[in-house]
Amino acid sequence: MNQGPSRRALLQASMAFGAACLVPSARACEFFTTNLRVTHPWTRATGKDSFAIVCMKFDEVTVADRLIRVETPVATGAEMAGAGASGKVNFLIPKGQETLLSEKGTFIRLLGLRHPLEVARSYPLTLVFAKGGRIDADLSVDYERLG
Repeated sequence: MNQGPSRRALLQASMAFGAACLVPSARACEFFTTNLRVTHPWTRATGKDSFAIVCMKFDEVTVADRLIRVETPVATGAEMAGAGASGKVNFLIPKGQETLLSEKGTFIRLLGLRHPLEVARSYPLTLVFAKGGRIDADLSVDYERLG
């Protein structure tokens, strides 16, 4: 007669599940330089638009740095836009603070899109920092476009 899983097997499975819940999982949307963490670069889907707005978060900043260049094969160029932006990619990331690039503030505008960006896709994105160097990241298309 089959009695199902033993008490020992159930206890082991429960302990493994509990340990898995306690250990933080690796997050595919985090990218690191020697000085900071970049979390979740994202944009909205685009239609026939010739630009896309890119948002992300910078934190765990141990040394003040500057984002000085953004490259991606899906666009011909990038610029800073939004509140207080000057056009050229030159974004200060202060030490010890969480800094956001967001649709409601300062953001990166990808110019001259080579094709529409589609929801649930990701595209290569290279971020270049004055002190932290280059990091290869993924640009996630997380939301439908507005309007």
